[in-house]
Amino acid sequence: MLKNRLTLLVIPDSQGESRQVSIRLWVIYASVALAALLLVASFYFAGQYVTDQVEEGELARLRAENDKLVEKYEKIRWDLAEADARYQDLVEKEIAIRTMFDLPEINTEERQLGVGGPGSPAIATMSESEKLAYHTEVEVDRLLRLSEFELEKYAEVEKELTSLKDRLEHTPSIWPAKGWFSRGYGMKYDPFTGYKRMHRGIDIANRNGTTVIAPAAGRVKSVGKAGGLGKMIVIDHGYGFVTRYGHLSQIKVQRGQRVERGDVIALMGNSGYSTGPHLHYEVWRNGQALNPRDYILNEM
Repeated sequence: MLKNRLTLLVIPDSQGESRQVSIRLWVIYASVALAALLLVASFYFAGQYVTDQVEEGELARLRAENDKLVEKYEKIRWDLAEADARYQDLVEKEIAIRTMFDLPEINTEERQLGVGGPGSPAIATMSESEKLAYHTEVEVDRLLRLSEFELEKYAEVEKELTSLKDRLEHTPSIWPAKGWFSRGYGMKYDPFTGYKRMHRGIDIANRNGTTVIAPAAGRVKSVGKAGGLGKMIVIDHGYGFVTRYGHLSQIKVQRGQRVERGDVIALMGNSGYSTGPHLHYEVWRNGQALNPRDYILNEM
């Protein structure tokens, strides 16, 4: 069949001669097939070209995004380094506070909050940007855990300092009156008998009516007369501390009244067994008389 011919009669315009063209059928089929093949190939390569262009554009976009992400992660790592430095400053301050106020120290190993186990096996197959992201995430997690730990420790310090502040506010620490130190604590000669006897406080001499103040916060435990000490005040400061004030001329507080350090509680006098106007001042803790000079930090 392919050997058959297809005869075409070509008739030109009226002045030309007619021509007869004979073409084998296989040539026609081959030509049509070639044309179809060329058409398909052109569509394929055109599509491939467009696809390559799209993929190249998408790849360029992804590369640009990746570069931006890498840049952001680098900035984050710098910020994390700064955060870590600030965290170390806080730790140093916390340690200094604990040292200053004799608070329990935190073991260095405890502060590390170490975690066990090998690293992720997937790291070996990660790209550089993925590794950067992974290590950044690990660092963020570490700082978060450390910051939570440090917040807990600062809360402990705050609690301890609050307790310490309250204890200091209730600890006698200043002169209860202005004047002259006339007699100390310990075995002293009694001016009335001439014999040595225990003097459980100190004497501060000054004019009659000199103000007497509370050396620390507390509550007035009792007021009234007490034999040789004359008019007397007893203040309970808490934490085992009690102070006593004798030979007063006038009492300015009432039993059960709350007082703060520096509040006027009485006026100096000469009541009871006394050779002249002065204040007899005692400091007791847990039922034991102490030398008041050991609890006076300021100058008279």
